[in-house]
Amino acid sequence: MNSEKKCAGCGVLLQDQNVLQEGYTTNLDNDICQRCFRMKNYGEYQVVTKSNDEYLNILREVNKTNDLVLYVTDLLNLEKDIEKIREVISNKMILVLNKKDVLPKSVKETKLIEYLESKNIHFEEVIVISVNKNYNIDYLLSKIQEHQTSYNVYVVGHTNAGKSSLINKLIKNYSENDTQELTMSPLPSTTLNTVKIEINKYLTLIDTPGLVETGSILNHVDEKLVKKISPKKEIKPRTYQLRKNQSIIIEDIIRIDYVEGDKNSFTLFISNDLKVKRLLNLFNNSELKNKNKITYNLKYDEDLVISGLGFIKIVNKGTIDLYIDQNVETFTRKSLI
Repeated sequence: MNSEKKCAGCGVLLQDQNVLQEGYTTNLDNDICQRCFRMKNYGEYQVVTKSNDEYLNILREVNKTNDLVLYVTDLLNLEKDIEKIREVISNKMILVLNKKDVLPKSVKETKLIEYLESKNIHFEEVIVISVNKNYNIDYLLSKIQEHQTSYNVYVVGHTNAGKSSLINKLIKNYSENDTQELTMSPLPSTTLNTVKIEINKYLTLIDTPGLVETGSILNHVDEKLVKKISPKKEIKPRTYQLRKNQSIIIEDIIRIDYVEGDKNSFTLFISNDLKVKRLLNLFNNSELKNKNKITYNLKYDEDLVISGLGFIKIVNKGTIDLYIDQNVETFTRKSLI
């Protein structure tokens, strides 16, 4: 039978009728569904496909409120258009830049904030945090309290940005009732519906499903590679000096051919777990050339961003041929670092 009770991990209605549908549990007295239970205890992941239309409908409901919104994003994978969320939500909003711990310690948060503010963004605050290191969480809470319009505060963002991790940290740090915990995973689409969490009598957080970044590489590789792509600790940038007609290959997913320009520096800000090799002569190796080819004419000090993977800082101007799955979004921007 179906229940009016929601899974405390992902927010779907619990049911015990169909093991293939979301919300399945063997016992309706359980607090979480079988999917969340197996993810939490065994690291297993069951794909549940939802369209962004369903997610957008939830965000439109948020827009009907006057409540404060936290927009959580991943510093390693900043969206191409950070303000696109404003097309759906006009509420007061704090931009939360998460996962500072995966960027090198030499990267100053003031520079990150200045970079975003130069884009003429429209947020009440821009705050850099690290959930894993408990960095700036107290400061974030003080700003939430400053900008609250009611007890309710919505948490939105793309999949894998760290929304559920942030909420779990706020529960641990500030809630008197710390028994509830959201399901977390490095894989997309973990939270399936809204989940309401009362932190205290002054603050209730409402977690929303992550918007699926269809162009993210995480949606186009297998589960094993997803876990390698998602960095677990501070990235150690890897720099390669390339001359014309040399190449870089990342795992078996990306090939970058440097086809025109003077000697150049390519610094990779990607997970330490990913294997990288350099080819000294691109003409002697056709590896990955069956993938979709994109040509970029780079300016001085630009990043090549691969959605879901990270970015590559390139110092000098030049031309590259990028070979990658045609469904993965890539773009260039002025260097973040």
